[in-house]
Amino acid sequence: MTEKAKITLPDGQSFDFPVLTGSEHEKGIDISSLRKQTGYITLDPGFV
Repeated sequence: MTEKAKITLPDGQSFDFPVLTGSEHEKGIDISSLRKQTGYITLDPGFV
């Protein structure tokens, strides 16, 4: 079974994204389809 992370938007819509495990057993959320599914993007303030 694939682990999922649920993201709920302010309008109440929810979307599931796969949770992946890295080489050092850290967890990450695959949001590669976030924009396509939701129209939202992400922001990394440390990168801006």
